[in-house]
Amino acid sequence: MRFSSSVALAALSLSSAVYGASWAFEDATLSIQGKGAGVGGGLKEKLSPSSPLTSAITLSAADTLKIILTATEGKTGKRPHQAFLTLQEPTTGLEESFAFSLKDNGKGKVEVTQKDLPYQFVTSNQALKASIVIASFGSSTPLNQHTFDLTVQADQTTPPAAPSPAERYTAKPEIHHIFNADPQSAPRIISFFFTLAILATLPALLGAWVLLGGNLDHFGKAMNASPLAHGLFLGSVLAMEGVFFMYYTAWNLFQTLPVAAVVAVVAYVSGSRALTEVQDRRLAGER
Repeated sequence: MRFSSSVALAALSLSSAVYGASWAFEDATLSIQGKGAGVGGGLKEKLSPSSPLTSAITLSAADTLKIILTATEGKTGKRPHQAFLTLQEPTTGLEESFAFSLKDNGKGKVEVTQKDLPYQFVTSNQALKASIVIASFGSSTPLNQHTFDLTVQADQTTPPAAPSPAERYTAKPEIHHIFNADPQSAPRIISFFFTLAILATLPALLGAWVLLGGNLDHFGKAMNASPLAHGLFLGSVLAMEGVFFMYYTAWNLFQTLPVAAVVAVVAYVSGSRALTEVQDRRLAGER
């Protein structure tokens, strides 16, 4: 839909030579086929590329307008680059084009119903100006010929619905985001219960350690041999537990990760030194 002639046709017209062949059509037939009219029923008219029909064609709500023609370049039937049935509202100049389906020999067909027409055409009080536009690349002169007038007869029982107004890009109402509440720790009673459950397993853990041959007699030797390594390792283990406790009760992830990284480095370095000291005692036959 547009308010001026076809832009593509204008471009092709500028490229046409003065003495070239001309596009036209022949064997053109216009028919108005009503619903249930059957084969051969309805109105039929012959169309001419040189003069329009003298009387307007009426298209009711149940009718189908059908045009069959053969596009010609000079005297030869040929398929053009484009072929349209263009309808124009004379008051506003509003246009709508319907493309012909074309074969290589130039034979083409187009069908139009009221459902295909814009709202402005269906509600217009004046007859629409119907033109056939045929053009292609090359030196041949394009055709833009007023062929007939079309009166659209809307259905009075079910008038066409007016289209919704176009959306305008304006400021929208302010959006207020509602964010979810920060995650909360479990209730204190549940935390206290699981803490007691873990502490209750410590005696069983110590008992299993004793049964496996563990003893505390070497604690003094270990601390005397490498007090810094063993002290930092045990302290880092307790510090990591404290980090987990703070993360569970107060800290967020960004507060926890830097502290946990420092404690982990201390535990790795001091643990390797402590294990070296333990290995020395094992090689000496003290364990």
